[in-house]
Amino acid sequence: MTRSSLTTPPAGAAVPSPEAGGPEPGTTLGSHYSRCFGCGTEHPTGLHLAARTPDGATVEAEFTVGEAHQGAPRLAHGGVLAAAMDEVIGMSVYLFRKPYVTGRLETDYLLPVPVGTTLHLRAWCNGIVGRKAYLEAEGRIGAPDGPVAVRAAALFIEVDMAHFAEHGDVAAIAAEHHDYEVNP
Repeated sequence: MTRSSLTTPPAGAAVPSPEAGGPEPGTTLGSHYSRCFGCGTEHPTGLHLAARTPDGATVEAEFTVGEAHQGAPRLAHGGVLAAAMDEVIGMSVYLFRKPYVTGRLETDYLLPVPVGTTLHLRAWCNGIVGRKAYLEAEGRIGAPDGPVAVRAAALFIEVDMAHFAEHGDVAAIAAEHHDYEVNP
């Protein structure tokens, strides 16, 4: 994968272990917002990723490219593939039990992805330093061990829930996130 220094963890970055009280291995992770394009069940043309953690340290999900996701005729739009990578990485930071936002996402496209293809996504963390989490993901065609079609490296930044209250819809956040205190 082509990576910049911005998504490469510095020497000595701590690789996180599963958080106490975090999801148990085999757990399906819920949507972080029902209307989210990536994981929301109520978004009409979204990706509808249902992520799970096989081991408490990585996240896996599947995404089937639909008609609404194409760029060139019968091929997935690159931006949609980047969104899928951002989403599976974003679901992996859920394992840390803290809110994060995308600071940088670098995506390498290795193979075309036709409409109707199921991409098997996997994301993991390479290290955390302060508020910065360094993560990677890959999308494989047809099976968890299929050919790699897309790879991503990302820098996510830890924020508090006030970030979402200040920049988003505080009522929607409060309605869907009962495990976080939201103070507008």
